[in-house]
Amino acid sequence: MAKRTGKSTDYEFVTVWRVAGTREEVVDVLGNAGTLKQWWPAVYLTVTPVAHGGPDGVGASFDLHTKGWLPYTLKWRLTVTEPVTLDGFALTAKGDLNGTGRWTFQTDGPEVVITYDWRVSAAKPLLRRLSWLLKPAFSANHHWAMARGEESLKLELRRRRSPAGSPRVPEPPEATFVRRARG
Repeated sequence: MAKRTGKSTDYEFVTVWRVAGTREEVVDVLGNAGTLKQWWPAVYLTVTPVAHGGPDGVGASFDLHTKGWLPYTLKWRLTVTEPVTLDGFALTAKGDLNGTGRWTFQTDGPEVVITYDWRVSAAKPLLRRLSWLLKPAFSANHHWAMARGEESLKLELRRRRSPAGSPRVPEPPEATFVRRARG
């Protein structure tokens, strides 16, 4: 859900996913930003490690090149700011997007309820100039990206649980407009 904030370039999103698995499995995937390109390729075009961070993940940094369904990309740095635990973790974004994100994980029977609270301000010139007009389209682009994330996480968890020799788990969805986005 997108909420109105003070400036047209500010965005607040709260996304909720529900996946079969344990919090340990979810943390193994979401708590390791270095693997985002492998399991969520529809959004993460490149992931470049910058800093390893401490044993609890704090300080880990990655330069990201991301996109949604629309044919524009964003370059930003993700930095883990709170320990990666079974309850979740927090991060900052700096670059084309500036702000904070918080992942939280809760067990609900055989599933994990994952909530992502993303509060950012657009800094990329295209987004800053057009946010007042195209905010609904930019918000829809975020929702598309997060839907691919939930789909891709479910596939990744299945893949990690699959015994050797079992039927192959489908690949995660690829990025749209790939040639233009990577160019």
